[in-house]
Amino acid sequence: MTDIKKSTRDERIELIQQLRAQGVNPYPGRFERTHTLLQALELPADQPGVRVGGRIIAIRKMGKLSFAHIQDAAAKIQLCFTLNELGAERYEFFKKFIDIGDFVGVEGTTFLTKTGEKTINTQSFQLLSKALLTLPEKWHGLTDQESCYRQRYLDLIMNPESRRRFEIRRGLIREIRQFLEAHDFLEVETPILQNKPSGAMARPFITHHNALDIDLYLRIAPETYLKRLIVGGYDRVFEFARCFRNEGISTAHLQEFLMLEYYAAYWDYEINMDFTERLLSAVFEKVLGTLRVEYLGQTIDFTPPWPRKSMREVILEGTGIDIETCRTKEELLSRAAAQNISLADIDVAALGWGALVDALYKKTCRPAIVSPLFLTAHPLELSPLARANDENPGVTDRFQLVAAGMEIINAYSELVDPVDQRRRLLEQQGLRDAGDDEAMPFDEDYVRCMEYGMPPISGWGMGIDRLVALLTNEENIKNTVYFPLMRPV
Repeated sequence: MTDIKKSTRDERIELIQQLRAQGVNPYPGRFERTHTLLQALELPADQPGVRVGGRIIAIRKMGKLSFAHIQDAAAKIQLCFTLNELGAERYEFFKKFIDIGDFVGVEGTTFLTKTGEKTINTQSFQLLSKALLTLPEKWHGLTDQESCYRQRYLDLIMNPESRRRFEIRRGLIREIRQFLEAHDFLEVETPILQNKPSGAMARPFITHHNALDIDLYLRIAPETYLKRLIVGGYDRVFEFARCFRNEGISTAHLQEFLMLEYYAAYWDYEINMDFTERLLSAVFEKVLGTLRVEYLGQTIDFTPPWPRKSMREVILEGTGIDIETCRTKEELLSRAAAQNISLADIDVAALGWGALVDALYKKTCRPAIVSPLFLTAHPLELSPLARANDENPGVTDRFQLVAAGMEIINAYSELVDPVDQRRRLLEQQGLRDAGDDEAMPFDEDYVRCMEYGMPPISGWGMGIDRLVALLTNEENIKNTVYFPLMRPV
């Protein structure tokens, strides 16, 4: 037989067997710490009795003196192991049985090395968990992007910038929640499984409820349920809602994503724009320490006030097309062709005039918007849940916050007229029946809710994942979620 060299995994399994034979449990149940690693780093030198735990991410085993670095969620610290301090038996145990990737608990005294690095002189240690697989090589980390998505745990172990990105994400959610609650918003929960895919214009995921024997939809937005709560008597509500849209994959879209939506009774969209500026600028300043963000080589300044322009103005400036003079789909297509704007990659046959205006804007204008801009006055056809403008009923009291070529926020003065809402949703259902699978279906229960009386409302939705990508200079939105959906290997 050919002698096949054992893998590191096999060797480590043998070490585990040897440990058990010696009466050592390689996976003990607990370890009492006195400090986290971040707290230990802040201790003075010569602090005795320090007990810390973490994963070994680097190790240098030498003759009578060895060093290792351990890491936890927030920090890393150096450990010193010496023959004199530990004694021959424990020092040899360290050299034979402790590897990179293992979790250890140590107790010792802090000191500073000649280079000024805070270190713990280990007086006792315990193996807390024996790793079977070797971590990626420390100098290069985990650099393959697909591996980072599929094995996020390794990405977090090896790449400090990934941990920092998720710290920013957590900070944003925490500070937004505190800001909203400080302004009398109530956090609520609404259903993910819904009878109607309402609240946005998007293609839903469909599932089946076996016990009730009915098809259901995964939530595409929490909007209509949050507004039901406004009808129920709450003034201001918000939800961090997981949403699902069965749409194309891109660097800016996820099929499962985190959406923040809030609604405030007695507001209109202009009050909402003012509040949005205050909310985001305060949160960015607190989490990032600045209102200037670098994104893909561009500097984006979120210092308010942010300019406000209508969709008509933006399209006219970007293409020379005045959508007010192209009121049919045919006129709009003809004008686009005259301006040498190709829409061949868009299924125009399934789109109404409003959806075609939106497609034209997204293709030609939105990519050029770098600094934050409030885009207002969207065509009525694009906004089946938004209030029509009093002076120009062909557009809605709506805004989007756009920056770096991305939609960050979508907001309205909400439609509260139940008769108008019924008419518009029936029009949307007609578009859906004609083949537009992103049009909104008719929702009788929501309209019935409105008929009991709905106060003036303004609200908005913001994709948290996309915002984190912008604020952390990440081109691919998959880098902002721990476990993005991937095709199985």
